[in-house]
Amino acid sequence: MYSGLRPVGALLLAGLLAGCGFTPLYGGDDDSISVADSLDTVEIANIPERPGQMLREALESQLHAAGAPTRQLYSLAVNYSISSEGIGIQGDTSVTRNRFTASASWTLSPIGTPSVKLAEGHASTEDAQNVIDQQYFALTLETDTVNQELADEIAQQIDTELAAYFKTHPGA
Repeated sequence: MYSGLRPVGALLLAGLLAGCGFTPLYGGDDDSISVADSLDTVEIANIPERPGQMLREALESQLHAAGAPTRQLYSLAVNYSISSEGIGIQGDTSVTRNRFTASASWTLSPIGTPSVKLAEGHASTEDAQNVIDQQYFALTLETDTVNQELADEIAQQIDTELAAYFKTHPGA
């Protein structure tokens, strides 16, 4: 019944958003290609430990849509940490639920001059895990899954912030 109104509503919404100055990061204008191209020139510095490696891989898949960059103009340095705390505690002090908080601060600089900061930011997210009656192996696998989900969310946040930077600084 309403299927004919959806395209009209979408066009009306697009017109309203365009009128207020809204432009999408990756589409809708000539700069969309330069944002993706700029993201593809970002080299991601090593991030220590296994969760850091997971974040680096997630960033590579977010920023380098076409694979490894062919030219590197920028360096992205990321400090990444994950903390956990027991939030479900029984009377016998056993923990039944853990909360994981991932936090990353990042800096974008030109290759070869890390002291020059073009952009910097912070990303954070949380996730949780139940530990009731789980065997060690199952708990380890679930922790790896939580770490991957945290890395994926942090990578998405950093990608969005970098895209916004390159959108507002074309040809930086």
